[in-house]
Amino acid sequence: MGALKGNQPKLFTAVKQQFVPQQEYLDISKGHGRVERRVTQVCYQLDGLPDWPGLQCVIRVQSTREELLHDMNVVTRKTRYYICSFPESAEQLAQRIRNDWGVGNKVHYVRDVTQGEDKSRIRTTPLVQICALARNFAINLYREFGFTNMAQAQRRCGQTLNTLRAIFE
Repeated sequence: MGALKGNQPKLFTAVKQQFVPQQEYLDISKGHGRVERRVTQVCYQLDGLPDWPGLQCVIRVQSTREELLHDMNVVTRKTRYYICSFPESAEQLAQRIRNDWGVGNKVHYVRDVTQGEDKSRIRTTPLVQICALARNFAINLYREFGFTNMAQAQRRCGQTLNTLRAIFE
């Protein structure tokens, strides 16, 4: 399963124009001061779509997020499309997509924001891959030693060796 974006313009346009939902699943979640309503729809009829190897179904996720920010109710709407090579129910696919977002939050966000990967000026191969491995290794060490807040872990581990010894003894 993969997100369908503008980098496949013919398929993306065809899916948006010809999407006819055949199954639907509604998920509502509350937390962190917001309510998010996600409707996951699946289309198994792929007639008229460009030929794509292994394509079994197309998924559309329409989300509406309501947040109370500075005494204002802010509503954000997004529509995302996915292609899939295995036919599952709308509920199963919705769960897979949510799990994939969890990976993004646990790894990509930490690497991008906490570890500053996007700001890195390293562009030379193989240094880019080596730095990515080092960042992943650090995240795994932080989790292994019981840290749940990666920014806090990074600050603590950036201190002196004596401070670190005291933490882990």
